[in-house]
Amino acid sequence: MTLDAVLDFLSNGLTRASGWEIFIFTAIMTHITIAGVTIYLHRSATHRGLDLHPIAAHFFRFWLWMTTGMVTKEWVAIHRKHHAKCETEDDPHSPVVKGIKKVFFEGAELYRMESKNKETMQKYGYGTPDDWIERNVYTRHSALGVSLMLIIDVALFGVIGLTVWAVQMIWIPLTAAGIVNGIGHYWGYRNYECNDAATNIFPIGIIIGGEELHNNHHTYGTSAKLSSKWYEFDIGWMYIRMMSMVGLAKIKKVAPKPKFDNSKLHLDFDTLQSVIANRYDVTATYAKSLRRIWAEELEHLKEKAKLESRFLRSTRKLLHREPSQLQEPHKEQLTTLFQHSTQLKTMHEMRVELGSLWERSHASRDQLLQQLQDWCARAESSGIAALRDFSLRLRSYA
Repeated sequence: MTLDAVLDFLSNGLTRASGWEIFIFTAIMTHITIAGVTIYLHRSATHRGLDLHPIAAHFFRFWLWMTTGMVTKEWVAIHRKHHAKCETEDDPHSPVVKGIKKVFFEGAELYRMESKNKETMQKYGYGTPDDWIERNVYTRHSALGVSLMLIIDVALFGVIGLTVWAVQMIWIPLTAAGIVNGIGHYWGYRNYECNDAATNIFPIGIIIGGEELHNNHHTYGTSAKLSSKWYEFDIGWMYIRMMSMVGLAKIKKVAPKPKFDNSKLHLDFDTLQSVIANRYDVTATYAKSLRRIWAEELEHLKEKAKLESRFLRSTRKLLHREPSQLQEPHKEQLTTLFQHSTQLKTMHEMRVELGSLWERSHASRDQLLQQLQDWCARAESSGIAALRDFSLRLRSYA
């Protein structure tokens, strides 16, 4: 091979692709990697929301070995521990505990540290592949796949293939370890007040395969579908539906959808069961009622009670937080607010009581139904229109 041929190969590779063609190739490759993480590692292997056909499962295992070098058992174990210990000192990557900068910029390092924890692997890594190729290739030689990917990228595009490979290598540490694990517990909007700080980063889940809808996921952890509201889009769910149509996936679990019978006003055991099963929808609807009362009370709190805007902004957030997560300073702040608004005080107290319906596991069905009937009776006689309307909707759960 002549010097000119060598230089031409280094400049253009085998494909002689243009800049736009290389960009499209990189985008497609990283997107398939994201699909592998969300469909195979996350929704199937970790949470069992769907079963994948062996062909599809092994394709994703091979692809992720080539493009990330991640070991299935390690990823699954670390993520299960994250859910089990979320926002505590034992959470492998909580920005609430470790700080957003630490998780965003050093998320991959936190992953590597936890992957060396044998107790985590043993306790949370159950049910993951343990066949010959997993033991002797994917796990034992986890760096071999990404090395082969480097050779392929350079062969296809020449020296610029190094950049393509670098993008592929950084894609999961940036999106999964940094954005989802970091920003997804720090900034965004919340559809549901689940028992941790998980947020939805953006309602359109394409770039990270639907993982943008992180609050929805932490609320319904085993659901194969991450979108919840009509305006949310989960491209990972679209792929799963397409795969199920051709027999490559079997959907096992999705988040429950509440059903209503507006003609039903009598509270019975079916109502109780539906309210408990759809408790996150119940609390989300209650939050809307609380916002309605807040809007009605705001002028009074500002003008007559003379409460500062900064105090009101922080207190409004506390009202929507799960009561069990409130620290003592937060409770004192709410106590100050309630001195100036009996309606907000009533709304808060009634919310705490409502939550006890699905927390008191020792109570019998008859006792829980009596509590629900009593709660609705007091809500409808409270003189608070938003609370009365919510109670009437509660009766219609079917």
